[in-house]
Amino acid sequence: MVRTPGRITLWGIEVFVATADERSISAAARRLGASASSVSQQLTNLEAAVGAVLLNRNERPVTLTPAGELFRRRAQSILNEATQARAELAMEDLAPLTRFQLGMIEDFDAAVTPRLLTEMAEELRGCQFILETGASHRLMDQLEARALDVIVAAEMGATAEWMEVHPLLEEPFIAAVPKGFVPEGADALAVLRQLPLIQYTTRHQMGRQIAAHLVRQNLTLSHRFELDSYHAIMAMVASGQGWSILTPLGVMRAQRFQDELDVLPLPFEPLTRRIALTARRDVLKDIPARVAAHLRPLLQELVVGPATERMPALQGRLRVL
Repeated sequence: MVRTPGRITLWGIEVFVATADERSISAAARRLGASASSVSQQLTNLEAAVGAVLLNRNERPVTLTPAGELFRRRAQSILNEATQARAELAMEDLAPLTRFQLGMIEDFDAAVTPRLLTEMAEELRGCQFILETGASHRLMDQLEARALDVIVAAEMGATAEWMEVHPLLEEPFIAAVPKGFVPEGADALAVLRQLPLIQYTTRHQMGRQIAAHLVRQNLTLSHRFELDSYHAIMAMVASGQGWSILTPLGVMRAQRFQDELDVLPLPFEPLTRRIALTARRDVLKDIPARVAAHLRPLLQELVVGPATERMPALQGRLRVL
């Protein structure tokens, strides 16, 4: 009897790549929105189809066998081709796009992200949207691992041949200080040295950027708190526990505290950051540019307009690119 080889499915390959990237069946299942049992079954089916063991699933973390290492290179090429094929079919009419994996920084989750998804849902009526919200460095890791198609995040200074970047927004860092603590015309830095700095966490890119800038200014500021929550930082500033260095986006996210603090330019050399849309070059064709085109007017309406009305000193410094 002639032995009939099993069928290799695109879903099986995607499950294999996710498991190889995450080095865990449960983590791969979360990434794919599937159950751990279905991921395990897909891996079993794939191994039967190729006639080789691809993963050491009894190890923690899961590792690739030599056959798995070889197959992974081919598998990623297959997924890239499939993604590009879907994008080419959607070039003239985006309607055929069936799944769009988007990563957005948390700064936009209250206003910008819902509006963007609403507009895209009107244009991509048959598309399923998978949204990942998080810190910029985590979103970049997900994009590199091909777990996301497009991310909107702070630029991190890294460039690579595979990256397609669309600048969206430039914003200055500002000082958030307790209401009335710095008298008009006073030496702001000298006054602020009387309070500890409430530092945004250096586990995130923005915190590292602030810390590096302070080093460049040869400034050592006392601090007792390092937090990763805009709301917690703003609450502590409003209660007079210290001052902080944030961006207008961070201040706007904690609106309930805005009347209890003052926002000042940095009392030393200015610092800015840029938000950009990043995708893998030539994979989604013109879709990243079209998403960026949706975003820019939303950023003007929902971010720049309200922020400059609340903080007129930001005029011309907080801007859509």
